[in-house]
Amino acid sequence: MILCCGEALIDMLPRITTEGEAAFAPYVGGAVFNSAIALGRLGAPAGFFSGLSSDLFGGQFRDALGASKVSSTYAHTSPRPTTLAFVRLTNGQATYTFYDENTAGRMLTIEDLPKLGTEIEAMLFGAISLISEPAGSAYEEFMRREHEARVMMLDPNIRPNFIPDKAKHLRRIREMMAMADIVKLSDEDLKWFDEAGSHEDVVRNWLDRGPKLIVVTHGSEGA
Repeated sequence: MILCCGEALIDMLPRITTEGEAAFAPYVGGAVFNSAIALGRLGAPAGFFSGLSSDLFGGQFRDALGASKVSSTYAHTSPRPTTLAFVRLTNGQATYTFYDENTAGRMLTIEDLPKLGTEIEAMLFGAISLISEPAGSAYEEFMRREHEARVMMLDPNIRPNFIPDKAKHLRRIREMMAMADIVKLSDEDLKWFDEAGSHEDVVRNWLDRGPKLIVVTHGSEGA
């Protein structure tokens, strides 16, 4: 089983009611959550680990996971609220307002990390779940604790506007990259690292630090 470890959030998307009034509709989302759903729909044994709320949105996540045959056995449940992302569309461009303070996902701690069974063969980490504290430290420690026993995958999915301390996040990503077996980045992610040399030079240098495979995507041009 592949255990996907990271954020789950509710995208509040703008809609118009039958009476013509503006409203928002809740949709499950989050990069790592979506990865778990995709794996399940492809028929791969998959599980999801995150901090999930006991509120109605937490139930929405569990229903979506179950519908795609993704296990939520290892998810940590708390009474804290769910992270919400309100989306506003202006001339086709989306802007976001996040409500993430003291949420079930963000407040995940090292003490909440589960003991894994032998069915977990690989783990996926990444995206914005590695930014906020204490959750970022919890995920980093989870990889550190398990990386010698299981295949580790890392998708940094860099979002510069969400990163308040680049030096801190850079250190975390580099340390997790050294523990990962497989790393997936976009060409835009590579630019954020601001390392000297071509993309090929940077990747060759990183391969010497631990990963067995690094995949770089180039949008419509492929990988």
